[in-house]
Amino acid sequence: MTKQISPAAGLDRHVGSARSRVDGPAKVTGLAKYAGEFAAPDLVHGYIVTSTIARGRITAIDSSAAEAVPGVIKVLTHENREKTAEKAKAYADMVAPPGTPLRPLHDANVLFSGQPVALVLAEDFETARHAAALVRVRYAAEAPETDLAALLPKAYDPPVKRDGIKPPPKAWGDADTAFGAAPIRVEREYRIADEHHNPMEPHASTVVVEPDGTYTVYDKIQGVANSLMYLQGAFGLKDDEVRVLNPYFGGGFGGGLRPQFQLFLAMLAARDLKRSVRVTLARDQMWSFTYRPGYIQTVTLGADEGGALQALKHHVVHGTSRYEDYQENGVNWSGVLYGCDNVTLSYNLVQRDTATPGDMRAPGAVSGMFGLESAMDELAYATGQDPIALRLVNYTDRDPVEDKPFGSKALKACFAQGAERFGWSRRDPKPRSMRDGRELVGWGVATGIWEALMMPSSVRAVLTSDGKLELGNSTGDLGTGTYTILTQIGADALGLPMEDVTTKLGDTKLAEAPVAGGSWTAASSGTAAMKACRNIASQVFVLARGMENSPLANVDFERVVFTGGRIAVAGEPERGVSITEAMRAGGFDRIEATEKAGPDTDFAKQYECYTHSAIFAEVKVDEELGQVRVTRVVSAIAAGKILNPKTARSQIVGATVMGIGSALHEESMLDHRLGRYMNRNFGEYHVPAHADIHDLDVIFVEEEDKANPLGVKGVGEIGIVGTAAAIANAVFHATGKRVRELPITVDKLL
Repeated sequence: MTKQISPAAGLDRHVGSARSRVDGPAKVTGLAKYAGEFAAPDLVHGYIVTSTIARGRITAIDSSAAEAVPGVIKVLTHENREKTAEKAKAYADMVAPPGTPLRPLHDANVLFSGQPVALVLAEDFETARHAAALVRVRYAAEAPETDLAALLPKAYDPPVKRDGIKPPPKAWGDADTAFGAAPIRVEREYRIADEHHNPMEPHASTVVVEPDGTYTVYDKIQGVANSLMYLQGAFGLKDDEVRVLNPYFGGGFGGGLRPQFQLFLAMLAARDLKRSVRVTLARDQMWSFTYRPGYIQTVTLGADEGGALQALKHHVVHGTSRYEDYQENGVNWSGVLYGCDNVTLSYNLVQRDTATPGDMRAPGAVSGMFGLESAMDELAYATGQDPIALRLVNYTDRDPVEDKPFGSKALKACFAQGAERFGWSRRDPKPRSMRDGRELVGWGVATGIWEALMMPSSVRAVLTSDGKLELGNSTGDLGTGTYTILTQIGADALGLPMEDVTTKLGDTKLAEAPVAGGSWTAASSGTAAMKACRNIASQVFVLARGMENSPLANVDFERVVFTGGRIAVAGEPERGVSITEAMRAGGFDRIEATEKAGPDTDFAKQYECYTHSAIFAEVKVDEELGQVRVTRVVSAIAAGKILNPKTARSQIVGATVMGIGSALHEESMLDHRLGRYMNRNFGEYHVPAHADIHDLDVIFVEEEDKANPLGVKGVGEIGIVGTAAAIANAVFHATGKRVRELPITVDKLL
């Protein structure tokens, strides 16, 4: 079992308190530079020409008009570009699903609408963009297949499962027989539309050709090590030939987990021209790759008159591309969240003529839990029970899949505290029974769940004799607050003010770390930072104890605390020396330590670890117009120790806003005749605006977990899971009309 950090280690001063982002000033003043903003001498700008068909072949490309534009340097196509790695596996990145990764400008085949077919290179961006419109491409087009519902007969079980994603567990019990015998039965189909990542920062890559011929690459990526691996595979580069950085990130939500095609094209052009190149995607080109796939799912619940589940079946079908088998575990949560003796969970894929989908904040859980938690709400009405009471009837303290207890599970407290804050006891359970003037009022609830993961990570720490500490590794801060929490951890471990601690991230020259995603960064890199700092603390302590007439001469390390830049005996602050004095007395200008951290395998053998939440939503629906407003959301979160309540609350609030978008706004609309997303802009792809967001309240429920030394579980994903279901359940309570397809738009209510 993982040893917890003792108070004597000095980890309860900055950690656990609300602190502003240490990177905030750089971001609000414009000093923070993003991937598409780094300058380079003699910089070339690239603009991508994308396919106008979804399936077929290129028969001819005429770039003469573009090349005649003053300032245009070259137009790269599959016909004239440098040869790169031939084998498809060379293009596979760290999180690639099974299949053949996209190889940009590889050949004449077109696999999806928006695929890169040419790259125009010019002296400035405006010229490149103008010239790109002059490139003429002729195609032999084939009829695309993009309609998920129409393609259901072609659904299949992927032969190779995606690495890192648990396949559905084997069925247990006999769900079909139990469902047939159950006195209360609910069997419903639920759908969710494709949704595209739309962070404010578009994807961009700047490849700087250094005087010695090496490359410095700035790429929008959630883990620079992944871009490095991709470039080395595709171009055969060695470790000392390329360095990848991404110090700041303008929103990713999973869309930056994989290297996107602008990185390949920027490097391709830089090698061709022997000049630095930047390629930035236009907003409509952000619809040309990763997205949350639409779901068609069936949830089958059988229960006794008291609501206890006797049968549970959950089947999902979602789309993938023709070249990769993207998969997510949309059904697994149904086997973990509630106790049931007869369970069958399964999913299938459908190949479509689209780009490969990808992870989007809480992938699988957002979509699958919409189905499960909507069905549980329907079961509550069918049994005449309060929706919270029904969930508590089926509450389990053990993971039924792994048959192990949870390391911690404060979900009951989430329901209790959330219900009290929300005022749930005042809810009239009858649909259409609550009003506010001309608006119908509805209250809904849903449960959230997400894996509490930890990945192998390392951090390098450097303490200098002036009392300054630097921490660094290659993970990214996606806006989640990683810079800040690592600074807090380092400051506490060595008893320094946060102003004396600097954290560096997003650089392949720093200590190795995993991609930032899955809500594992705080546990993984945070634990490694703590270990590196404690290593340094022990070295400084040896120097302090060895000083002439040291007040710590006969004191053990376990008895000292680091505070105020000093090492002192716990409870006797006068018995101590400063870190600066100790280092200078020992003749050290700097002390370094690199430490690794990873999952506790002993803990994992005994326990399962998840975050949990209870989401309460209030909606008001204009009965005549069908307009839905989400007027209140209370999210009660059980996520272990909260390192920084301020940044953690921001994560939950942001996730809730995305959940509102999923429930009411976001829908990537395909014209199936063209196989093309038609609303590729912020005017037609709706995301919540300020006027859509009202009162969002966050409760962090006290919870102690020992899965890692920090006791943290991560909060990046849990805030969105269940939010759309809570809103949909509230809409039913308000209107009496059950909408089983997201987003819930006016036409579905009138």
